[in-house]
Amino acid sequence: QVQLIESGGGLVQAGGSLRLSCAASGRTFSSYTVAWFRQAPGKEREFVAAISWSGQSTDYADSVKGRFTISRDNAKNTAYLQMNSLKPEDTAVYYCAADSQRHFPPGGVLAYDNWGQGTQVTVSS
Repeated sequence: QVQLIESGGGLVQAGGSLRLSCAASGRTFSSYTVAWFRQAPGKEREFVAAISWSGQSTDYADSVKGRFTISRDNAKNTAYLQMNSLKPEDTAVYYCAADSQRHFPPGGVLAYDNWGQGTQVTVSS
């Protein structure tokens, strides 16, 4: 299993920005679909954004479209989530995930076979 480690979470005021990083191991990581999910207290894990590492395709949840940007640097085996114009409802634990079967359009949470440990993002009002 590919190892994923998220970082960059923290506390930010509404309207502010954070950049999350997902560092991965494995030479084949660059060919995987990579996604970010989040889970707020008392809620199920939900899709945030995905990127196909074999191309330039991206997909975003409607709730973050226009505010968040997913990207990757294959040479560094790292994916990123740039979060701008943050809202209190963005507060959640954010998880990086990788799909070895490279579903795209991306699959749901069960499609991902590699997960990071999560990083907390808290947006104050």
